Amino acid sequence: MNGFNKVILAGNLTRDPELRYTPSGTAIAKFGLAINRKWRDGNGETKEEVTFVDIDAFGKQAETIGQYMKKGGGILVEGRLKLDQWEDKQTQQKRSRLGVVLESFNFLGGGQGREGGGDFNQGAGSGNSSGGGAPSMRSRPQHSAPPASQSPGNEPDGMPPEEDDVPF
Repeated sequence: MNGFNKVILAGNLTRDPELRYTPSGTAIAKFGLAINRKWRDGNGETKEEVTFVDIDAFGKQAETIGQYMKKGGGILVEGRLKLDQWEDKQTQQKRSRLGVVLESFNFLGGGQGREGGGDFNQGAGSGNSSGGGAPSMRSRPQHSAPPASQSPGNEPDGMPPEEDDVPF
């Protein structure tokens, strides 16, 4: 049986993204994400827990995150879990870390924790602009020309435009 590995997280950056480039020129952005959860216990007291997750982004997405995101900025991340394992050189003990490899993302919030502002939707795919002067990358394939029968307000592939709200 094939497995299914999909993670969707929304939270705030715990630090500014660390942007680096491989010798071949591929951008890599590493950042931490804090996900807050609040609930009431049986006594009616408000409880809160924070989960911290390390995220790795690659390519154009990494460059965009490195350019626009800052500590405290809100982001919705879609990706896959990845287990990194290594041996600690000092203690000779085996170590491991569970993180997320970013596949697509959306900036959240009104520009707090970001340079500039505006709404941004980022994912793998085309680099078409979605109005408001903000770059937009969709996960749908890019089309060179819209079909002649395209009605106003529809994307070139006939799909209605995506809304800027969280997709659930």
